[in-house]
Amino acid sequence: MPIDLAPIIFELCAIIISAAILGTLFLYASQPIILAYIAAGVIIGPHGFNLVPHPEHITQIGNIGVILLLFLIGLNLQPNKLLNLFKESAIITLGTCAFFFTITLLFCLAIQLSLLDAVICAAALMFSSTVIGLKLIPTTTLHHQRMGEVITSILLVQDIIAISVIIFLNMNSGNAMLVGFLLMLGKFVAICTLAFIGVRYIIFPLFRRFDVIQEYSFLATLAWCFFWAELSHQVGLSYESGAFIAGISIATSRVSQAISVHLKPLREFFLILFFFAIGARMNFSDWNIYTFFGLAFGALLVAIKYWGFAFALKLAREKPTMQHELSARLSQASEFSFLVAYAAMISGILSIEATLFIQMATITTFIISTYWVVNRFPTPISTVKKLRKD
Repeated sequence: MPIDLAPIIFELCAIIISAAILGTLFLYASQPIILAYIAAGVIIGPHGFNLVPHPEHITQIGNIGVILLLFLIGLNLQPNKLLNLFKESAIITLGTCAFFFTITLLFCLAIQLSLLDAVICAAALMFSSTVIGLKLIPTTTLHHQRMGEVITSILLVQDIIAISVIIFLNMNSGNAMLVGFLLMLGKFVAICTLAFIGVRYIIFPLFRRFDVIQEYSFLATLAWCFFWAELSHQVGLSYESGAFIAGISIATSRVSQAISVHLKPLREFFLILFFFAIGARMNFSDWNIYTFFGLAFGALLVAIKYWGFAFALKLAREKPTMQHELSARLSQASEFSFLVAYAAMISGILSIEATLFIQMATITTFIISTYWVVNRFPTPISTVKKLRKD
């Protein structure tokens, strides 16, 4: 029986058209365009006009944008440079995560969530968003300046911790958690080793032979990205970690920068779907007191994260101007917050109240942090002409 593609095409058309219309209105009102994508999800999603009744499908498609984003980051980082960045950022990242975890835990206990719910909420909200943090920083800053190096290394260390948390939530005992963590490290090392071997003996020879055919270089590089993303997923890691490894492994090739330029429009399309799906998840009919607690804590968390990162960067003796800007760019929760909540729900250890708290707090930080960064610092989508940099 043939597959009916009409509903999928209709949903994609509805998403792009609504995002374009709302994006135009938001830009006329000098508002961040990312918020228009989220608003489109609220309005035409299952809890609005229901033009897109199954946002989970869009979420899966939108995650391709995150995969491409991590791949592009890897393409612009040399392996030796990455190791040095990890050494510099590990203490900052671990220290700030511990601080945010403690503050969130105390707040959750104060609003009378159970200890288990409070621990999971604290674990979910201690990270910053890789997508927002890297999407809102100019490409020149991300690839060639100190701020780009620091934000990339902090977010990558956070992503590794987040993946570890998700694995732990799927374990049943302390011994299983330890074994699972060690297995994850072993898999990560194995994937890295195989990727670098593959690049040296397969990808680089193919590039040298067919480098004059740009379409082939683009196709081969994209295939390399998705091969390692899928392989990483199959062995229990994340798609994003596999894509990042694929990017790092190919970064030493002279075609990496050209491929990076070609992939940017493709990444932007899928990230529109990613942010749309965030808005489509928002169900106002299910709101209760913990939803409003999440709203209030999300606003508070932006200030807490800004102060925490600013203090940590000051101890690390970074420049005052970079302390301020970098702390603002990292002041939101993470897309991993949704994944942690989902993993905990699947395991049956997270209540509905705590789930709503995490979702609302995360979305609130997305909105406030994005609005702050776009209107005060250089970004590719700034509504202020002097701040618009790509």
